[in-house]
Amino acid sequence: METIILAAGKGTRMKSNLPKVLHKVCGKPMLLHVIDAAKAAGSSREVVVIGSGAELVREKISGVEFAVQTEQLGTGHAVLSAKENFKNSTGSVIILCGDTPLVTGELIKNFVELHEKSKLSATVLTAELENADGYGRVIRESDGTFKKIVEHKDATEEERKIREVNTGIYCFDVRKLFDALAEVKNENAQGEYYLPDVLSILKSRGEKIGAIVVEDENLTIGINSRVQLAAAEKILRQKKNIEVMENGVTIIDPASTFIDSEVKIGRDTIIYPGTYLEGKTTIGENCEIGPNTRLVDMKVGNGVQMQFSYCHESEICDDVILGPYVHIRPGSKISRKVKIGNFVEVKNSNIGEGSKLPHLQYIGDCDMGSGVNMGCGTITVNYDGKKKFRTVIGDNVFVGCNSNLVAPVEVENGAYIAAGSTITDKVPENNLAIARARQVNKPDWKDKRD
Repeated sequence: METIILAAGKGTRMKSNLPKVLHKVCGKPMLLHVIDAAKAAGSSREVVVIGSGAELVREKISGVEFAVQTEQLGTGHAVLSAKENFKNSTGSVIILCGDTPLVTGELIKNFVELHEKSKLSATVLTAELENADGYGRVIRESDGTFKKIVEHKDATEEERKIREVNTGIYCFDVRKLFDALAEVKNENAQGEYYLPDVLSILKSRGEKIGAIVVEDENLTIGINSRVQLAAAEKILRQKKNIEVMENGVTIIDPASTFIDSEVKIGRDTIIYPGTYLEGKTTIGENCEIGPNTRLVDMKVGNGVQMQFSYCHESEICDDVILGPYVHIRPGSKISRKVKIGNFVEVKNSNIGEGSKLPHLQYIGDCDMGSGVNMGCGTITVNYDGKKKFRTVIGDNVFVGCNSNLVAPVEVENGAYIAAGSTITDKVPENNLAIARARQVNKPDWKDKRD
């Protein structure tokens, strides 16, 4: 089984500079949802037909072959653009639309099995809709077998009353498909080459054609506008939340919890309201995440507690306590049993086991050992206006409040830094560094000032 995915349309109703199929649903491009569904169904390879925004699609999507539709002349013309990719193919080919992110591997697999079991030359997946406006209508013979598909613009008033529509999902004998495509004409209201015409051509040749009604029409919804995008998003996020809860995770309020499709969460973790888990984030067991927390492409260990935090492209190890109001920026690793309190920012840094950053710190480009205590208001001064430098802090270091560590600088194991110090030179092991002016009291200064 091989797959063709049609993704060449402009998507004008999206009113976007981004190709329609790259708009994200539940955290990943809708085209990628379709590709993943095809792979899950057992597809041996996927050929994506691209046109509008082709270079951007190539840039964002990998692991597939591409065929280019140079002009948008209809679905039949789009499939024909992939003819060269299938010159040596035999057997079944699935045709999917790149803007149907709710389609599942299970649906495709069952559809193909019915097609092959019935020994059909072509099969179309159909749906029964309350509002069929804009869809091609499926016309059946008096005995209920497939007769033809009529596009909405070409349909008569009587045909437009039909509720059964074409979902745009097909299964063909690949050789018969491309042979019949050569006969498709563009004599219709839109002047386009319609793929459904292949079904009529094959039927006229005496081939057996099937039309199978999908049980859940939501799985075949196509996205043509931002409104439809939001509707699909809601369906997929609800599905993801249910999957997560069924795997042993507590979500306090699913309506205010947003989990991307590829996020993984361990059992007995609790997700509080207002939490966004995005990208390829993984979370271990027995964690408490949120409220009002956003994690993007994060690796989080077991037993982590965090609230009111934004963390991205970093790692948080087991038993870390984080928040409130913490920002963990890319390239950071927070080791076991670290405590990070309110209004702390960590960027591109390694924080050693059991260290404490209680409040009001900026730790940037720093390699910090274990058992370190960072006083309130302390920062690593990593930027000189042109370049960034690293700060190295050993184990069991105590840094007093309102200190500045001006990189590049090293503080060795067991050292102490007096509050209010600006450290520009190396602090040797077990030393106390004091880098501030001696206090001077001016007697009677107020009287003289007045």
